[in-house]
Amino acid sequence: MSHEILEHAVASDTTPGTQHFKPFEASAEIEALADERITHYPVSKLSAVLPLLHIVQHHFGFISKEAIDWVANKLEIEKIKVLSVVTFYPGFRQSAPGKFHYRICRTLSCAMEGSYELMEKICEITNIDRTQLSHHQPIVVSPCGNYSVEFAECLASCGTGPVCLVNDDFHESVTPDKAQELIDKYQA
Repeated sequence: MSHEILEHAVASDTTPGTQHFKPFEASAEIEALADERITHYPVSKLSAVLPLLHIVQHHFGFISKEAIDWVANKLEIEKIKVLSVVTFYPGFRQSAPGKFHYRICRTLSCAMEGSYELMEKICEITNIDRTQLSHHQPIVVSPCGNYSVEFAECLASCGTGPVCLVNDDFHESVTPDKAQELIDKYQA
């Protein structure tokens, strides 16, 4: 498989959420953070792929093609090695989420408490086309770009389901009838 085919299958160029994130740029600050992290892995630079990807996603919201190239060049490794990490870990976003990103737990405890219904309600309220969710497209963004959703595996609060994260804020016992209240907390 050629790199071009793999790139096309891996990264989405734009979503409506792109407007909320600055384009990737290896600024002096990002370079310094990366250089410091790399010092923690003197035996193998390959071990620094995860930390560098975390830096990128923290600062830019998702892992772009340009960021993948930068990480590979920075670590002097093949680009495919970075791509394999990005595609393996579901915590790395390959396209821009919305300004407010909802990750809803779908494991058994939360599902039994209504997490699938919660997902449907959030999608309905935010005008997200839930039919676009798939293994290859785990994040779907509202047409306005302000909201996005994805299912998450266990968020480690099985006794208080359904649980979800909005950006990095944790919410417990969010039943479908509380969806509007949750959305109202995060206005664009």
